[in-house]
Amino acid sequence: MPFLEAVTLALQTLRVQKLKSFFTLLGVTIGVMFLIAVVSIVNGMARYVEQDFAGKFLGVNTFNLRRFPDINNEVDDATWKAWQRRPPITEEDALAVRASLPGGTRWAIQDVRWVTPLTRYARGGPQVIAQAVTPEYFAIKDLVVTRGRVFTEQEAQYGAAVAVIGEEVASLYFPGVDPLGREFTIDHVPFTVVGVLEKQGTVFGFSLDRQIVAPFYSPMRRITHSRVNLYGVVVQATTDAELANAREVVRETMRRRHKLRPGVPDDFAFESSETALQEWLSIKKYLVLAGTLLPAIGLVVGAIVIMNIMLVAVVERTREIGVRKSLGARRRDILGQFLVESTTLSVVGAALGVLLGVALAQAVKAATPLPAAVAPWSVLAAVALGAGVGIVAGVYPASRAARLDPIAALRQE
Repeated sequence: MPFLEAVTLALQTLRVQKLKSFFTLLGVTIGVMFLIAVVSIVNGMARYVEQDFAGKFLGVNTFNLRRFPDINNEVDDATWKAWQRRPPITEEDALAVRASLPGGTRWAIQDVRWVTPLTRYARGGPQVIAQAVTPEYFAIKDLVVTRGRVFTEQEAQYGAAVAVIGEEVASLYFPGVDPLGREFTIDHVPFTVVGVLEKQGTVFGFSLDRQIVAPFYSPMRRITHSRVNLYGVVVQATTDAELANAREVVRETMRRRHKLRPGVPDDFAFESSETALQEWLSIKKYLVLAGTLLPAIGLVVGAIVIMNIMLVAVVERTREIGVRKSLGARRRDILGQFLVESTTLSVVGAALGVLLGVALAQAVKAATPLPAAVAPWSVLAAVALGAGVGIVAGVYPASRAARLDPIAALRQE
């Protein structure tokens, strides 16, 4: 039987025997659907972490000095308790770090606290992140003011109660009015808005537009408790080599200030785009492993179902096989016919799975902060995998059909 004729026969079987065809395709369709969805989500997250998250959230060519890591895998209780016993990063530590840094390196203090500001224009609202920073923080984090201005060096030096707010803070707490020059309070401490930041979007569901940035030496310092300890110090260099050198200088400075003997582990942590990517890669392999388990089960089930359906087809078409053999059909003709039919069934199931997988990935993208990006190679791989499943599942039924004795087959009722 010619190839196209075998494909046509398989498609006719799908159309005529709808219920049987549905169950035949179900396993392969589900397997491929989840495969496409998982690969799309993981691929989108990888692209997001590698291209957007590191630069937008952590900064380009920067590292953060912290008491302990913010970005980390789950740690055991003993490790967490050990971290809690670490000494805080103090203002004196931060000033010592600045004094030790090589020329051309930027530096900024950052302290944070979640707060709910109060204004006369809105009754309550979601919490936002309040930050007490030194002036170079804006340049390091590439924060752009679209309305108003950043606070001046003089305001920073003398601790003026001024602040720059995110776009979402402006819309939530100053609805319908221009926030510039208007006041808000945090813990009964008034601040005047002098600028509004450019819209930045979200990072894994966290809105970067829900932030308030005030001078470190302003009353915000008392609100964020930075008289006691700091959230951290941000350092930026021009090149990777300069950044690595600055990191070693900061490490030596902190170890000397904390009086750590040689061989004693650091009692502080560094975070950078590199550490974020390392953490992502360690998580990614588990996501891929877990994400391929369900598709694999679906494809195995699909292969078993296709094999059983094809075995039933061999029994139902025994006389047809006998007639074809008596008319000169060779064993390889019968073998090829049934392999083409099983492969066609599987490829149709894979194609449906691709469509459903793309739809599922887009639905996840729309309903959650998780990004999704469908890679063309994953579509081709899914279709090829479907064809492979069809061939493997069809080998035994096809070989059984090819071995039928034509005389015995013609006697079959």
